[in-house]
Amino acid sequence: MSSTIVSSRAGWFASREVQTAERDLSRRDNAEGALPCHVFVVEDENEICELLRYNLVREGYRVTCINRGDEALRRVKEESPDLIVLDLLLPGVDGMEVCRALKEQPASRQIPIIMLTAKNAEADIVAGLELGADDYIVKPFSPRVVVARIRAVLRRAAARRAEESGPVLRIHDLVIHPGRHEVWLGGEPLELTPTEFRVLCFLARRPGWVYSRAQIAEAVHGGEQVVTDRAVDVQIAGLRKKLGRYAEYVETVRGVGYRFRSTSG
Repeated sequence: MSSTIVSSRAGWFASREVQTAERDLSRRDNAEGALPCHVFVVEDENEICELLRYNLVREGYRVTCINRGDEALRRVKEESPDLIVLDLLLPGVDGMEVCRALKEQPASRQIPIIMLTAKNAEADIVAGLELGADDYIVKPFSPRVVVARIRAVLRRAAARRAEESGPVLRIHDLVIHPGRHEVWLGGEPLELTPTEFRVLCFLARRPGWVYSRAQIAEAVHGGEQVVTDRAVDVQIAGLRKKLGRYAEYVETVRGVGYRFRSTSG
């Protein structure tokens, strides 16, 4: 039997298994009155889409595969998924622009994004995180690792939503509104990247406490994320530049990391 026929039959059986799993999932959720987490897989390679769909459906996720960036932007407005797995090299609109557009819109800003790409240079990872990506997975990948990363990102997103329901932070005329994802300085809105905003919130909530770069990366991106010390330094430098006269509140503790200056006393 030729390898083409074997491959074709394997794909057919996998597709049938996914369809069966999706029907079982639908019946279970109708019975329990709950909806599974909805994941968009935005990837132009059909084999990768089906591989991820197969593994995610088996784990109880509802999956929509999309193969163009412009189509993803349109579908997000219509359906608002719980999480997006996003390739960078896409037809229509590339993944970086898709991420940028989604993070600029209040309605989609809080949707977690995991970038999935063959680009593994540190500059690419930093660029993705600066745009607000929650994780960055390099091809080739293990489907089990992707599933684990999705679970971790969804947990962090839920914890972040709970934390952002907390009180507004005020340091003189610097006002941080976690729930609205807004920062005001002297009565004027401050434009921060999603990552800069998370770093500022993390440090400002615990003034006087010193955190290493690894702890900041853990809090902002999660322990599975490949974030170097340099990436954290770049994020801190960008934050300081935008804070203007309040830049001095983000202090460097030599040999340890960073802290937000305590305003008490």
